[in-house]
Amino acid sequence: MAPKSKARAPEQTFAETKYLRQLADSSSRVTVKLSTNEEFTGVVEFFDLNFIRLTRKDGPNLFLYKHDIKYLYEDPEPGE
Repeated sequence: MAPKSKARAPEQTFAETKYLRQLADSSSRVTVKLSTNEEFTGVVEFFDLNFIRLTRKDGPNLFLYKHDIKYLYEDPEPGE
């Protein structure tokens, strides 16, 4: 009897889209670190396949290409 092969993981889980939608809907503050090690903090207002729009209080709004993003994380405001 041959061993059963394991089911292959799906190529696309759509978890990124769900997470970005949650961030945008809740207006959660995030910090985005780019591949150049620059960091920007703001709220994800809009996103699509290639970029996110980061709305900031302390500067102009930014359109950040996803291929330039190293990572992002939720960043509660100081005192929260």
